[in-house]
Amino acid sequence: MISIRKISGLRITCWLWLLILVVSPLASHGETQLSPSSRDEQWHRSAKAAQAEDHTIPALLISDIHFDPFHDPARVQQLVDSPVSQWRSILTAPLSPNQQQAFAALQERCHARGVDTPYPLLQSSLQAMRSRQPDAKFMTVSGDLIAHSFSCRYTTLLPGSAQSDYQAFVLKTLSFVIGELRASFPDALAYVALGNNDSACGDYRLDAGSDFLERTGRIVAEGLPLSQQQQALKEFAKGGYYSLTMEAPMRDTRLIVVNDLFLSPKYTTCAGTPDPAAAIAEMAWLQEQLAQARRLGQRAWVMGHIPPGVDLYSTVAKIKDICGNEAPEMFLSSDKLTDLLIEYADVVRLGIFGHSHMDEMRLLEPQGGTPHASLEHSVAIKVVPSISPVGGNNPSFTVARVNPHSAVLQNYEVIAASNQTGIDTTWSREYDYAQTYHEAQFSPTTVKELIAGFESDRGAKADASKGYIRNYYVGDRSPELEPFWSQYICVLGNHTAKAFAACVCSAGK
Repeated sequence: MISIRKISGLRITCWLWLLILVVSPLASHGETQLSPSSRDEQWHRSAKAAQAEDHTIPALLISDIHFDPFHDPARVQQLVDSPVSQWRSILTAPLSPNQQQAFAALQERCHARGVDTPYPLLQSSLQAMRSRQPDAKFMTVSGDLIAHSFSCRYTTLLPGSAQSDYQAFVLKTLSFVIGELRASFPDALAYVALGNNDSACGDYRLDAGSDFLERTGRIVAEGLPLSQQQQALKEFAKGGYYSLTMEAPMRDTRLIVVNDLFLSPKYTTCAGTPDPAAAIAEMAWLQEQLAQARRLGQRAWVMGHIPPGVDLYSTVAKIKDICGNEAPEMFLSSDKLTDLLIEYADVVRLGIFGHSHMDEMRLLEPQGGTPHASLEHSVAIKVVPSISPVGGNNPSFTVARVNPHSAVLQNYEVIAASNQTGIDTTWSREYDYAQTYHEAQFSPTTVKELIAGFESDRGAKADASKGYIRNYYVGDRSPELEPFWSQYICVLGNHTAKAFAACVCSAGK
């Protein structure tokens, strides 16, 4: 039985619909009627807005340059004595007659595990970048701009130098590398993060609030928009991190650059002592930045150097018995960075890191959650391969297409060198993400789909698995990853030690 109140409600609803039907045709004949030309203009605006959603812009992703100014030891004193503006002419001069012998001796003295990036390779890579992505709107440089064993090389060639002299040379080297990037792309912004080698007191050593950070901040901020330089300088001087709104054509996108050296288990102050306060302060700052981006309705990219999760290379090298309750080696000392990224996954569109020198992807998601919750709280991570060939890999960089409205990485190509010297080097496409994996964009959903495919193909028979293994180590040394493919799959979507161990040990049963 229908109540009188329900009947009255139905009558009101019917009268409202009748009013709409009567008024709408009348309005079409009144002063607000759109002319044919106005309707066309409105249609074109709508079509243009829809087209903008598919529009992409070019960008460059670069990491681990590891420039080595000591490659010709006889030139080092000249570099020390000269301003950065003269370095290019010094470095392009013919090599010293004993360069090979002197450099080999320096490598042996500093126990070098390989050769980093000499000037010819740096220039060759920059020329290739200009050729492959001449109209890049911006570039991300995810840390480690200077060579490994930098302090050993300096003190070996310049014994007796003061600490202030060493810091000055580190700053000049950083200024030179960043200056070369900017000179190669004068119309593109260079967003730069620090790596564990980018320090004036040794690898993995740094003092928060130091004079070095204040001076490095000036170099990093120099090419940023004037309106954002002061804030970036203030933040960088505290801890080598900063946040800014990315310039147009990016729309409402915040770039948050972290200094995750403070989060490394190897981190110490310049005096060699632990300092958890630096990491605590930075994570509080990061949470504030992400919360602010959420309040303002912004999207965010988070860039750092050391990726979160399990360090499989070190885990395997140390022969860790994971299923015998030995903990895997981790890139970071805690899961705090990962937890924040997952907590603000509605804001974070992309994470960009380097450090491993390999071409990798990872997915951060709640461990042990439901599949639905995982997708809602997941962040796709792109690990960018290196320019430096120190690990035996061929140098490479990444050209990307980004949707400026959604801040989604739409597609990318890895461009690799034919040799490791930069001399008579050709650069060609290593692979295209969309073509290799048949995915429309690099997002949590697509990365999760890829990982699921890898998990069901632990024998690496499928094309996608073969492609990932082939391209992981730029230069196709795929046999080195194949024996560990099953364990490596567990790295991709299991960022905690516990989840990784559960994955590895269940796969082995």
